[in-house]
Amino acid sequence: MTKRIAIMQGHPDPQGGHFCHALAESYRAGASAAGHVANIIDTAAMDLPHIRNQAQWKAPPTDEAVLRMQAIVGAADHLVIIYPLWLGDMPAILKSALEHLSCGGFVMAIDADGHWQQKLKGKSARVVVTMGMPALVYRLYFLSHSLKSLERNILRFAGMKPVRTTLMGRVEGEGRAAQREAWLAQMRSLGAGAA
Repeated sequence: MTKRIAIMQGHPDPQGGHFCHALAESYRAGASAAGHVANIIDTAAMDLPHIRNQAQWKAPPTDEAVLRMQAIVGAADHLVIIYPLWLGDMPAILKSALEHLSCGGFVMAIDADGHWQQKLKGKSARVVVTMGMPALVYRLYFLSHSLKSLERNILRFAGMKPVRTTLMGRVEGEGRAAQREAWLAQMRSLGAGAA
């Protein structure tokens, strides 16, 4: 069955060429080869202002890049978010893009009875996090804190499930080329399965 996939590439360098860019492209290539429709949203290419108050968050977006992002995510069956761990969290540009994505009640809204409406119900997600430290250290010592926050407080809260995760540790350095190639192959395989 053909699926529509939105891939949010969260590395903040608009010049590209980083491992996160390669992971996003590998996932897209695998998905396309399997007949799925996959679109990459490059958050670094978006020039977004900060959302500074509740009125801005509640207002429907007018920025073309945000409207395009909402259209891609809204049409998707599956969302993939790929980012490097920066200062223990996602890069600020990705966080800003997620805030803009949620504007105007697109991700979550409150109905007349005061109950949250999960606007992304029926969609699945995968979050891929790259890092310099060993993934096991991030998972066991730091308890995957930023990943858990994204998973629980944004994706699941908005109704997405299942939410799967992939942690890639020690992505840089001597002797890591074979491991990086294995991760790129893994992304192609995940893309082919829309997983």
